[in-house]
Amino acid sequence: MRKTISAGVVVGAVAAFAAFSPAYAISETTADLSVLHGIPDTPVDVYVNGELTLDDFQPGDLAGPLDLPAGDYEVALTATDATDDSAPVLGPITLTLEANKSYTAVAHLTDAGEPSATLFTNDISPTAAGEGRLTVRHVAAAPAVDILANGSAVVNGLVNPEEATLNLPAGVISAAVALEGTTDPVIGPADVDVQEGVLTIAYAWGSAEDGNLALAVQTITGLHSNPGGVNTGSAGLVAENQPMWTLALGGGLLLVLAAGSVVAVRTATAKRR
Repeated sequence: MRKTISAGVVVGAVAAFAAFSPAYAISETTADLSVLHGIPDTPVDVYVNGELTLDDFQPGDLAGPLDLPAGDYEVALTATDATDDSAPVLGPITLTLEANKSYTAVAHLTDAGEPSATLFTNDISPTAAGEGRLTVRHVAAAPAVDILANGSAVVNGLVNPEEATLNLPAGVISAAVALEGTTDPVIGPADVDVQEGVLTIAYAWGSAEDGNLALAVQTITGLHSNPGGVNTGSAGLVAENQPMWTLALGGGLLLVLAAGSVVAVRTATAKRR
């Protein structure tokens, strides 16, 4: 029998999987939280504060946003036939959400291939007129990469679970990706469209050794408006089961770079209990 999903731990509804475009406002007392499942071959149930919140959550699915009161939340991932969260496959993990912020929690593999989780804070600060924002997050069991612009490395050694953020002029830009310490592109160069006032987040997930690297993409629009009125545009699985790093940021990937761009690399770590 199918389990019943409790709505008691969320304010609003969960919009799930391959694409969604809800509109909602982050307030001075709430935060938004999206959840990405980036552990291959492992369907799970997601429990929040002991209540079943996502049932039969599949690898590559990106759910949310949840509009939640600020505070601490206990999250555990279990097998899909579990009756409660007493025997999690990952967690419990404590997520601390601050008001008026946007987050994405990612269940993923470490670079060594072990299950882990990372809570990322999405940069929804306003962009300058004529600019868009790109964040690339490495959450795959795969080696470090360099990001190339005009043949030169602009980001060096991006590793799991780091991210790189760029504010870029809107328009089409050429970009490429190479394995760390090389200049021979394994992805690109490719022309990519940077959209004005949009945060695009690209997640490289999966396992290089197992040949199931994949790319999930999340977009947040409205960065020219007050962040209290941010919309999450779309999200979902873009590609999977590609040879090593042909997928990783692939297909025009959204790994956009330009010479002279300002790159901020931040490491976000999972908050565990």
